[in-house]
Amino acid sequence: MQSDKRPIRRVLWAATGFVLAAMLGLSFEFFVPRVEAQSTVTTRPATPIETATTDEIMMAYQESFRRVAQTALPVVVKIDVVDVIRQQVNPSPFQFFFGPRPGDDKEPETTEYRRPGLGSGVLVRRAGNKVYVLTNEHVVGEADEITVSLHDGQMFEATLVGKDPNRDLALVVFETRDDVPIARLGDSDELHVGDWAFAVGNPLGYESTITAGIISAVGRRPAPGNGISGLTDYIQTDAAINQGNSGGALVNLKGEVVGINAWIASQSGGSVGLGFAIPINNAKRVIDELIAYGEVEYGWLGIRSGGTITDELADSLNLRNSRGAFVGSVFEDSPAERAGILPGDIITEIDGELIDDWNDLLNIVADLSPGRASSFEITREDRSIDLRVRISRRTDETQVAQSWPGFNVVPLTDEIREGLSLRNESGKVVVSEVFAGGPAAAGGIRQGDIIRRVGNEAVGDVAEFYELINERSDEELVFRIARQGREFLIGLVR
Repeated sequence: MQSDKRPIRRVLWAATGFVLAAMLGLSFEFFVPRVEAQSTVTTRPATPIETATTDEIMMAYQESFRRVAQTALPVVVKIDVVDVIRQQVNPSPFQFFFGPRPGDDKEPETTEYRRPGLGSGVLVRRAGNKVYVLTNEHVVGEADEITVSLHDGQMFEATLVGKDPNRDLALVVFETRDDVPIARLGDSDELHVGDWAFAVGNPLGYESTITAGIISAVGRRPAPGNGISGLTDYIQTDAAINQGNSGGALVNLKGEVVGINAWIASQSGGSVGLGFAIPINNAKRVIDELIAYGEVEYGWLGIRSGGTITDELADSLNLRNSRGAFVGSVFEDSPAERAGILPGDIITEIDGELIDDWNDLLNIVADLSPGRASSFEITREDRSIDLRVRISRRTDETQVAQSWPGFNVVPLTDEIREGLSLRNESGKVVVSEVFAGGPAAAGGIRQGDIIRRVGNEAVGDVAEFYELINERSDEELVFRIARQGREFLIGLVR
């Protein structure tokens, strides 16, 4: 005997009707099919399930946006800066052509002019009468005068607390006894692509402007050499950002600050929906250290990048994959050299945190405390090696120290041969980059040189090149190179 399937179908119809009603904002009763009584038991009529109408949903969105604006606008300020530029007055025609007259030892006359600038900032902390404002380093620059204007119209003269050019952040402070709203800082690690985002600032001088969009991407990194700070990743948003928004807030649907607006990608100079903000989690430490010390202390490892690990390079180095940071050169007397890191090594992990690429390495090392020993996992010649490295403090001097060997090499592929017109040149390894001030630059090695031998040993691939330069303890290494149909011997001293 076949069972009656009608009750099951009715339940499915009811469930389908409920889902469609919820999606379209219609009454649940409209979609539920009429069911005949299957029992003589008397039951009370079911209460209809009410769902939000379209108007109610739209009003809920509007109320949410209003709450964001009411929360975020008061904690974002306008920052006006003035640079006082001093220049020498144009000399007289006689001085221009013939120089100062004999006995004319007066100081040259100077004049000054005021160059204004505009940006935004976020009220992030209060200590007594002091109120701290976070903004971009490029907003304050070398300003001689800084004025902070609050959302309610109050204006205060501010002073610089400190700057962090590595992450394009700065902190200024002003004093007041009045109540001032302080921003709630969110967790930028919790952001997801598609989340609502609001940019708050003073674009083109239009004070207290808020624009809406979404989080378009996270973990964005600027292209090398474009002048954008690379010691951080960026949040990408399509919320409109223009000049004057720099230093302002990127906030979430709760009104929490999750980023500091920093730059836009645009050919016209105006917003095209490609805005970028510094994650607020990257700024929290900066705030603390600028208040405590007036500067931010970063860790320094002492290596130069060997370049992106392409498939060809991974094959030449006998790597199983292209994950990790490739060490091209090691600075002398650096933490890396003292710990035993060598050119050609691949750093894959630091203190249990995986390293995907060079930018990962930079950001992780920068946040390591100087003087603290960290565990590094290294891939060398298809072997995994664990090293303990005691990080040093990053200074201007550490960045100009000499590194060995001072140049990078890559596999000589057909594409590179074509680009450098090296079709008839034999060899497997070519110089891709030479670092200024290093031994290679001083010795005359150039980009595009083919490395044929190290000492008396032939170089078969990139892995062999690094094996040869690392196993030789000589103070001087002789490289046989090919350049434009000719061979040269170049000796480099460590």
